[in-house]
Amino acid sequence: MEEYVCSAITAGLSEIVFLEHMEAGVHYFESTWLTEADFDTYFRVGTHLQEKYSKEIKVSLGVEVGYSPSHKDELLDRLGQRKWDRIGISYHFMAHPEGQYHLNLLSRKLENIAAIEKVGCERILEHYFSTLKEAVEVLPGTVLCHLDAALRNQPNVQIDKRYLGQIKEVLQAVKQKQMGLEINTSGFSNRGFPFPAPFILEEALKLDIPFLPGSDAHHPKDVARAFNKLTDFPFTGT
Repeated sequence: MEEYVCSAITAGLSEIVFLEHMEAGVHYFESTWLTEADFDTYFRVGTHLQEKYSKEIKVSLGVEVGYSPSHKDELLDRLGQRKWDRIGISYHFMAHPEGQYHLNLLSRKLENIAAIEKVGCERILEHYFSTLKEAVEVLPGTVLCHLDAALRNQPNVQIDKRYLGQIKEVLQAVKQKQMGLEINTSGFSNRGFPFPAPFILEEALKLDIPFLPGSDAHHPKDVARAFNKLTDFPFTGT
């Protein structure tokens, strides 16, 4: 974590917000999220860094919670046991409709891509947006993360205005909860524009939803990546 803080200082940020992943009830072949014991360590180290670098940068400790409809009570209980500086909402893992395991909707692994293709991309995306709306309504979130990143590694799949009706419903829920919308700059490197796409940001602006930049840094060198491109991005007026 300290390496990330140092990268943020080098990048000239006034604040760095950690959003470590929380999941519940997911059956998957590897864990890509923190346990409660991990979160204990996270807060211990994070508190130390807040004190150590207090004169150079604000260090905020948040969480990105992946919604699980079958385990929403568990997620609510776990979220309520700690004080978070920011609560990001996302939806990474969908229960397979015919199996006892979950599909990773953001994975680039070939086995996940094949399984998703077999279930049907359009079917999954319709489910994704309806479940994401439910997540916003149920969880005490402060920001919605990478709204249109689902199936981002799926060949020949693009979230476009075909899904605009469902996307508007999600944004209305975000507005109702007085949340922000993340502009995730990781999108610049793999598709030339951030998550979410400009047409979604336009709809968010109509609702006066505030934007929060996020670099989705999984390595210290990625902290604040492409933030400079947001300066001239035409949809950052709020």
